[in-house]
Amino acid sequence: MNPKKLDIEFKDAVDLVNDHTEPFPADFLLRLYAYYKKATQNYDRPSSRKPIINAFKANALFQIKNISRDEAKKEYINLVSNYFLYRK
Repeated sequence: MNPKKLDIEFKDAVDLVNDHTEPFPADFLLRLYAYYKKATQNYDRPSSRKPIINAFKANALFQIKNISRDEAKKEYINLVSNYFLYRK
């Protein structure tokens, strides 16, 4: 997939998640969080008021530390696609 198409699909997946009004499962949210942070190269520390949530987020980021930015975008797109495909 060329970089421009990947960016468009990634943005569409992000918009789909942001427009969704029902709650997502916690494990799914953690994976989305990690791939999104990696894909956008946002390495700010997690900012939840609850230390346990920050720990889970940091762990999710640690688990994907060796993938590239493009791989993170692809994984994010796949997660979102599969979630909406199989949630019915």
